[in-house]
Amino acid sequence: MTDIREIVLLGSTGSIGTQVIDIVRANPDRFRIVALGAGGSRPALLAEQAIELGVEAVAVADATAVEDVQLRLFAAATERGWTSGDARIPKLVAGRSAMAELATWDADTVLNAMDGSIGLEPTLAALKAGRHLALANKESLVAGGPLVREIAKPGQISPVDSEHSALAQCLRSGTAERVAKLVLTASGGPFRGRSRDQLADVTLDDALAHPTWDMGPVVTINSATMVNKSLEIIEAHELFGVDYDRIGVVVHPQSVIHSMVEFTDGSTIAQASPPDMRLPIAHALAWPDRVPGAARPVDWTKANDWHFEPLDETAFPAVAIAKDAGKAGGVHPALFNAANEEAVAAFRDGRLPFLGIVDTVAAVLGAAPDFGRPGSVADVLEAESWARSCARQLVLDASNR
Repeated sequence: MTDIREIVLLGSTGSIGTQVIDIVRANPDRFRIVALGAGGSRPALLAEQAIELGVEAVAVADATAVEDVQLRLFAAATERGWTSGDARIPKLVAGRSAMAELATWDADTVLNAMDGSIGLEPTLAALKAGRHLALANKESLVAGGPLVREIAKPGQISPVDSEHSALAQCLRSGTAERVAKLVLTASGGPFRGRSRDQLADVTLDDALAHPTWDMGPVVTINSATMVNKSLEIIEAHELFGVDYDRIGVVVHPQSVIHSMVEFTDGSTIAQASPPDMRLPIAHALAWPDRVPGAARPVDWTKANDWHFEPLDETAFPAVAIAKDAGKAGGVHPALFNAANEEAVAAFRDGRLPFLGIVDTVAAVLGAAPDFGRPGSVADVLEAESWARSCARQLVLDASNR
């Protein structure tokens, strides 16, 4: 290892990925990206990133996008001086196993910012190869928690999510046996304070109007239903080994306190910073160190009002449903996540009302057969496939009534 941490970045063209690159650009004396991976839907951006950063390899998950990416790489390299030796063409790998191959590349850290369960295989590959894993792929822990838990060494995973980064920082204040409770904060989304009856007729535009964070449509809808917080509870259990009964949620509209840890002596340690994903990203890359100037701090020269409210579990039952799925273990969290993805897609298409999203998830879990404990990625994918099929049928049945 050199003093500069070498990074493999998976999901480079997404929101997290582009912010990772911003942090690396700002700290060239600390980080260097040696390989990039992306789905392939934004070939021009991927090529520009690769040539600018001078990476050794590029992976494309969608094999049909390879030719386009290759052409863009040559164009970007030519523009930056390839013929004069000022730029180089990286190795290009593609297909289903490309991300897992890149996850074993010679580097210090793999940052997995991929979307969906496709991110589980490279997570496992990085852990098996002994890499430090900066994890932003929820599905690795939600869908594949038992598989990850089997092979991850203590301290090998650093969370990128702001809530889990906050918990990791707060947990440094005491030993595991002194932890009483983990408390994840939730903004409350666009429907904070509404009753279940008041949610019956909300529209897609309503659900996408998040008051605090600028996120993609699926994550924004998940925030509106509290499914996003539900998935984070499962992640917290898998990351920190705390029982579900000792993980709670509190609504905090300002999104400045990102999470808290309550200790057995009555102390509560909180991590506070303005909403900015660059801070948890930088912290995951530099763990256990910090990156000066990664994000602006709270301005203590100004008055600040922070509010905390209990979660209304009648209006937002997703958290309780997720805890039950987590306690059931096995592939139940994977079923929860897959069913939700199908239900959210139906809501976005106008085939399912807002309240039908979490109702569909609950119905899928209630109808699930005993899949047993997953022994491989294939087992997880099989369970997810069943959940998606079941959810689609439930949506169809509901639309035909």
